[in-house]
Amino acid sequence: MDSVLLWPNPEKEQVKSLAQQIALWLEKRGVRALMPQDLAHRLDLEGMAFFPEQGTMQEVAWVMVLGGDGTLLLAAKHLMLWGKPILGVNLGHLGFLSEVEVPDLFPTLPLFLAGEYELDPRHLLTAEVFRQGRTLVRYEALNDVVVAKGPFARLVNLETYVDEAYVTTYPADGLIVATPTGSTAYSLSAGGPILSPDLSVFVVTPICPHSFFDRSVVIDARQTVKIRIRAMHRDTLLTVDGQEGFPLEDGDEIRVSASQHTVNLMRRPGWSFFHVLRGWRKGH
Repeated sequence: MDSVLLWPNPEKEQVKSLAQQIALWLEKRGVRALMPQDLAHRLDLEGMAFFPEQGTMQEVAWVMVLGGDGTLLLAAKHLMLWGKPILGVNLGHLGFLSEVEVPDLFPTLPLFLAGEYELDPRHLLTAEVFRQGRTLVRYEALNDVVVAKGPFARLVNLETYVDEAYVTTYPADGLIVATPTGSTAYSLSAGGPILSPDLSVFVVTPICPHSFFDRSVVIDARQTVKIRIRAMHRDTLLTVDGQEGFPLEDGDEIRVSASQHTVNLMRRPGWSFFHVLRGWRKGH
């Protein structure tokens, strides 16, 4: 029996009831609903718990994320090694990653169950932190990698390279390296451009730079961005998709490059990024 993996945001008030409705709907059509063990435990839905290390993921046809863009970002990075398509069901504000709102879910589910959908591949970034020549951590990012100063009103100097070419040293509050997917997130609020998600590029956007070189730079995804920390204080932080963080020190080097992984989002036929963009602009 094929299975669909449900990945809910347990903080959403209506998510347990919705998960139960989806599981019942799928069961009537001969499809089993599964859920990661920790999430099933938090929602008191132990009968749906699954264990990927036991090979259960081989049975999963696709994944349904119940939440918002933040929930989908988290799920995508946990699941990227399995390469399963992801359907985002939006339980919050308008999102760029989610595909359907709750009122449209059950009328459109037969399309997805019948395989009548398109895949929207999204590329990820890999970020590595080096200190004195040693690799300390490695992260994958679907939206962005951000180097930013801490809570105190002091600038951080960020010596920035594209491959081996020196770009500039930004005296700024921080620097964002974003995928096209992430161009509508933090980078946009910092003044960066909106990029079509099918482009194979990155955008580098400074945060409140104290210099004349304050524009975003769009580079080819085959290139590597290197950022060296030039600061006398130790409250600088690397954040990944706004969900993971690592403290940085003076002299640390961050290397950001294209990841080997992609995430495939499920879309109804005829889906358009620009339709979503129009809806977002109306909401603002």
